[in-house]
This record gives sequence, structure tokens and C-alpha cells, in this order.
Amino acid sequence: MHKTSATLLIIDDDDVVRASLAAYLEDSGFKVLQANNGLQGLEVFQQEGPDLMICDLRMPQVDGLELIRRINALGVEVPVIVVSGAGVMNDAVEALRLGAADYLIKPLEDLAVLEHSVRRALDRARLRVENQLYREKLEATNRELQASLHLLQEDQNAGRQVQMNMLPVTPWQADGLNFAHQIIPSLYLSGDFVDYFRIDERRIAFYLADVSGHGASSAFVTVLLKFMTTRLLYEWRRGGTLPQFKPSDVLGHINRGLINCKLGKHVTMLGGVIDEESGMLTYSIGGHLPLPVLFENGQARYLEGRGLPVGLFEEAEYGDLVMQLPESFSLTLLSDGILDLLPGDTLKEKELALPQLVSQAGGTLGGLRQVLGLANLGEMPDDIALLVLSRNLA
Repeated sequence: MHKTSATLLIIDDDDVVRASLAAYLEDSGFKVLQANNGLQGLEVFQQEGPDLMICDLRMPQVDGLELIRRINALGVEVPVIVVSGAGVMNDAVEALRLGAADYLIKPLEDLAVLEHSVRRALDRARLRVENQLYREKLEATNRELQASLHLLQEDQNAGRQVQMNMLPVTPWQADGLNFAHQIIPSLYLSGDFVDYFRIDERRIAFYLADVSGHGASSAFVTVLLKFMTTRLLYEWRRGGTLPQFKPSDVLGHINRGLINCKLGKHVTMLGGVIDEESGMLTYSIGGHLPLPVLFENGQARYLEGRGLPVGLFEEAEYGDLVMQLPESFSLTLLSDGILDLLPGDTLKEKELALPQLVSQAGGTLGGLRQVLGLANLGEMPDDIALLVLSRNLA
């Protein structure tokens, strides 16, 4: 005997038929409730809450069709199987239209047909409930996702605002030197960063950094870079521990800091210090490509230099290179995301093209925006950062 926990309600004014159906279905494992008319059936239905109802159509006081209407009005979804000897097609159509799960005609010569109809209706009802629960769960999950996305958007907005607040003013002038930058993130937050600031009355420092990866985790490292350089400058001003503020020392300091933080991130960097009295540029390179591009007298060329990425190797050492800045020049620093915009199939071809484009742009950030089509970029695989410092350009 197939066991089931389903409770059935049989409503029929024919005592013999009702008892026969009840006995068979109880033997099949169901719990069976009985009522001999529509009103009594409605009362039992409201009190007991059966899983399925079997009712006759032709009953005194409240017939089967009216009973289905009243149950529907209660807003309870319970399958109803109509068993009637009337055999009138209009009744069958109306019962099914009102939501009846099945319509069987008396006499039922094989009660297995009724049992099959009951089990099928219960299965459908169970699936309906499961689907409803699934939809509700899905809707709840979607609401949670929307809320999470909203919070994420708020976090990203906050993170973006932090990044924007950390960036220096552009353009910025300091005793004849002009600084201008642009950062174009591939995602909402950027892993590229630039900064320039005055060290003292005669020196100005600058750097461009490209953090490995993209998005929020890389953007966090740009905040850390700003903190480390600012802290280093503060400590020097307070105690005079780094009177030279050499770019190589700054890169070494950041290298140790990133390794100690164990963030799994490294940075390629270009950093420099300009002595305004002597016109000398001291710079250091931490594994960064492309190299800085110097523009003077209508020609552009790469500066020399090499070095290991920052934040990867504890034993990394960084050197300083020194050069006299021309009276009229521009120096362009770019993150490697710019390589995706350059003509050529190989890295060598792209690197050869960059100085030519800087010359074509007249060594200015505005010229580079136009030459590289930065105003009309679509989706990009990498962040792009540009920093141009210049003096006495026509």
C-alpha cells in the first residue's frame, strides 16, 4: 500500500457512493474526510484544510459548481476533482473553467482511475507550491542582489570619490613647470595613479604607478601608495631622515611596504624629482613600460632606464638617473594600457610608434588626447594613465 500524508475531503449526498470512495482511498493510504452536502463540505474544508477535494456536482443547498466558486473566493489553491453522474458537457466545461483539476463521470467502474486522478492532482499541486516557493525565493534573492548591487555601487562611488580626491589638481603650475594628467579606468575604479607635489621651496616630486590587475583591489593599492609617499614626506619634514628624497629610496620604501602588507599586488612605477634651481631631473624606474618620452625641439625620444617591479622582490634595488632638463620641453609618462591604442602588431612596433605620436601631439596632453582619440574610447582591456610635465612649450 502506497503511504501518503495527504488529506482528502469527499463531498457527496449519496452515502453509499461516498462511503465506497472513502473506503477505497483510505485503503490506498490517504486520510479521508467526508461531508454529505455542500454547506457541510465548506465547513469541513475551512476547519480541516484538506489537500484535495472530491465533490459531486448535483447536491442540495450548495451544488458542486457553487462550492468551487466559494472556495476560490477564499483564495486557497486546493485541487478539486468533480465526480458527477449528470454527464452534461456544459457542467464539465464550467467546472474546468473554475479550476477543477479533473472531471470524472459516475459510475466509476474502476476506482483506480480516481486514485490516479487524485495522485496526479496532488503532484501538480505540489509542483505548483514548489514553483511558487522557488519564485518567492528567486524574487527574494533578486531583491538581495539588487540591494547588494546598490551597496556595491555606493561603495564604488565612495571609492571613486576617494580616488578623485587623492589625485592632484590638473593642470597645475609651479614656477614655470606645468603638470597635467588624465586617468581613464577600464572599470569604475582605476589601478593607475599619478601624483605630483612640492617637496620644499626648490624641489617637486612626481610619479606614475600602474597596479597589477583591475578594479577595487587594485584601486585600494593606489590609496596605499598615496599614504606611503605622503607618510614618507611627512617623516622627512618632521625629522629630516630623508633630506635628499631620492626617487630610488621612495621606490625601495614602497617595495618593502607592499611586500610586508602581503596583498598579492605589485606595481610598476616611474618616479622623479625636479630641482628647480639647477634644472636637474633625478628619476627612477620600477619595471615600468613604456619608458618616459622626452619632447624637445620638435623631436621625441625615450629616456633611458630599467628596474624591477615594485612589491615583488625583497632584494630589489633601485637606481637613480640624473639629467639636465632643457629650457623648453615636455616629459610624458604613460601606463602600459596606452599600448592597446598604438599602431603595430608587436610590442616593438608599438614602442617605435609612441615617440612619433608624442611629436605629432606637440608634446602636450591635449595633443595626445586628440592623436590617440581618447575622447572616443570604447571598452578597454586595461586602465590608461597619462602624466605630462612641461616648460616653455610654444
